[in-house]
Amino acid sequence: MRTDLAASYGEERLPRYTSYPTAPHFSPAVGADAYARWLSELPAGASASLYLHVPFCREMCWYCGCHTQIVRRDGLIAAYQRTLRSEISGVAEAIGRRIKVEHIHFGGGTPTIMAPEAFAELMATMRHAFFVLPSAEIAVEIDPRTLTSEMVEAMRLSGVNRASLGVQSFDPVVQRAINRVQSFEQTASVVDMLQRAGIRGINFDLIYGLPHQTIASCLDTVRRSLELAPARFSVFGYAHVPDFKKHQRMINEAHLPDGLARHDQACAIANALKEAGYVQIGLDHFARPDDAMAVAFEQGTLRRNFQGYTTDQSEVLLGFGASAIGHLPQGYVQNAVQIGAYAQHIADGRLATAKGYGLTDDDRLRADIIERIMCEFGADLGDICARHGAKSEAMLQSAPRLKPLISDGVVRLDGDRLAVANDSRFLVRSVAAAFDAHLDPGKQLHSRAV
Repeated sequence: MRTDLAASYGEERLPRYTSYPTAPHFSPAVGADAYARWLSELPAGASASLYLHVPFCREMCWYCGCHTQIVRRDGLIAAYQRTLRSEISGVAEAIGRRIKVEHIHFGGGTPTIMAPEAFAELMATMRHAFFVLPSAEIAVEIDPRTLTSEMVEAMRLSGVNRASLGVQSFDPVVQRAINRVQSFEQTASVVDMLQRAGIRGINFDLIYGLPHQTIASCLDTVRRSLELAPARFSVFGYAHVPDFKKHQRMINEAHLPDGLARHDQACAIANALKEAGYVQIGLDHFARPDDAMAVAFEQGTLRRNFQGYTTDQSEVLLGFGASAIGHLPQGYVQNAVQIGAYAQHIADGRLATAKGYGLTDDDRLRADIIERIMCEFGADLGDICARHGAKSEAMLQSAPRLKPLISDGVVRLDGDRLAVANDSRFLVRSVAAAFDAHLDPGKQLHSRAV
């Protein structure tokens, strides 16, 4: 990986392209009525994936970029669970039939903050409202510091088969600087509990670019994580946006690594995981060669959505909970972000949609190009444009940001085939951004490219 390119491109702030157009372009012009209409128009054979957002934690991690809040009273969590169940029933009613479901993902916050019986009730509501396939992947994000054996048993009985554990770093100095002290022993105990319950699809989330982090501490975290043999790793660069996430002001910016140091940390982690036998997938994922995600990457069927890289092939993502985002063939919808406003929508018998975006033909074309670049480090522009009734020459002319990437050797263009150079793959977001017709480089809405 070329450090000269990291210096040239690494400070630019760009989307992670889990959607196109990205969430800052959503507007109130698309509301609950539009969402209800889109749901009723879903084709008869459509299948869906479900995302449930649980915006509660017991303690704030200072690096967090999620929509969450700290709660001490379990009554608030129970009330929110009841609201989720009402929303699920309302969306199913708007669809008008029991649509097939292939993936369910609980995100947060800390989804396992719910009482075990509440979690089981929520799963039962989904199975009643939708036809959850026996082969469905059901995944839950977990804070290992708070998971109980009772919740693990509820997950087992509910059919959960994948768990994502927040690890971030095992360096105690880094942990104290981000207000997340989590021992290796805690994490190992949770892995053992999950595996004993038959939940063997285990993912670890790691972060680089945190305060006081070094290459040595990153590699030590990888070494210790490998002792627990997770099936997948997600490795993210810390996005420091204190203007948007006020709690991040608790992090001393003087202790953050610069762009080149972040680049070196990312390279060190990637190299260590590949040497351990994991397949690097796209921008920030790693998986064992026999894992479904690695197989999808090899076969060219990998997808990208709001959960990041996924094997999910559904064209419909239904989002539930405050701030949750959904994706339908017609466009994107997002629920009210504030929990009170979200709950009031549902209490009033309405869908909770606060804003969204209706896709144009050009958006769909560019979304396909960007997704292939993010998933495969390249794209056959001729084939993609032909499927959308467009000309690749016109698409290239509309992407002036591509020219310096080509001249710098980041991108190779062979006719209509675009490929990101092997030593420049860490700049894949910069390549995807070349096809983003909505990008405003002047707005600091995103994380750094490296």
